[in-house]
Amino acid sequence: MTGAGSRPGKGNAILSRGFRPFFLGAAILAALAVPLWAASFSGWLGVAQDALTVEWHTHEMIFGYAGSVIGGFALTAVPNWTGRLPVSGRPLAVLFGLWIAGRLALLAVPVIGELAVAIIDSLYLVTLAGYLLREIVAAGNLRNLPIAGLMSALALANVFWHVSRIAAWDVAVAERCGLAVVALLIALVGGRVTPSFTHNWLNKTGRKADMPGVTLVDKAALGLSAAGLAVWVAAPDMVLSGVLMAAAGTALFVRLSRWRGVQTLAEPLVLILHIGYLWLAVSFVLLGAATLAPDSIDQQMALHALTAGAVGTMTLAVMTRASLGHTGAALAADGATVTIYALVTAGALLRVSASGGFDSYAILVTTSGLLWSGAFVVFVLAYGPRLVRP
Repeated sequence: MTGAGSRPGKGNAILSRGFRPFFLGAAILAALAVPLWAASFSGWLGVAQDALTVEWHTHEMIFGYAGSVIGGFALTAVPNWTGRLPVSGRPLAVLFGLWIAGRLALLAVPVIGELAVAIIDSLYLVTLAGYLLREIVAAGNLRNLPIAGLMSALALANVFWHVSRIAAWDVAVAERCGLAVVALLIALVGGRVTPSFTHNWLNKTGRKADMPGVTLVDKAALGLSAAGLAVWVAAPDMVLSGVLMAAAGTALFVRLSRWRGVQTLAEPLVLILHIGYLWLAVSFVLLGAATLAPDSIDQQMALHALTAGAVGTMTLAVMTRASLGHTGAALAADGATVTIYALVTAGALLRVSASGGFDSYAILVTTSGLLWSGAFVVFVLAYGPRLVRP
């Protein structure tokens, strides 16, 4: 699964491929960030609460966690797409160091100030986007140019978030920008890997399964998703936003229904991709409904269906599969992997349910956070040794 022009990285195994440090770093961040945010929100951390704000929590989940997973995936996939050498060794260490520096800077904002934090934290995503754009253009791999464009958009959204903080603007617009980019990446990349891996697994088990090619359904789903997210970012309360997001979610569901997910129940490693894409479709419909019927559907319910549900599930699906495939293990879910999927799914379901007006809101939110973070604790324990050894 390496590119034609790739070669093994020198030095430590963890620096041989981009997925190794970035998947592990992302899992550690996700395992710690949600409990820290919950403790800060409850007033248990004293002066540390000055840094662990709701803005920190949202930023770190979108630009920190998702940015790391996307980076690990892209650094591993781009050499396959282009046939060029992967980033490894010292350059990879520098790039991962930039990501770590950003995480530490966000925690030190009361000490070093907003401008210093903005400069330090922006370096990782800007550098990553520049690398992807250079590699794809240099290889003439124009098919994947939209992915490089989305990575550039994510980097710009992160810069915009910091500018908004410095200028005392509402950071919600920048947060929606970043989340919209992540959602589009899931719609685009998930729409490639889910039917592809399903096709491979079904054929491997003796069931011939010819997946549909790119049709009007796929183009409509992606087009509506892009249009709906664009309006949602700019004017989330506009009726047009609600209509487009609901239509996009419906189109994504129709697209998913063509990929034979029901036939993958025997292999969780494949099934989880379908569950992640289902979360994406559901979250779009809920975001649309939250705009069109705000008295019936809570905005936080819709947002957490997208973040805890779609982003959390699909990223873990990619992290587990890529970690197994690129370290020579069998592409089959063991007990630890099934536990990861069960925890992230249960955590997402509880978090979405918590916004349904129940009296036990605080208990549901706390429990959902523990379950969701627990998935990443299990990932670190089960996959960490695999990621750091040859």
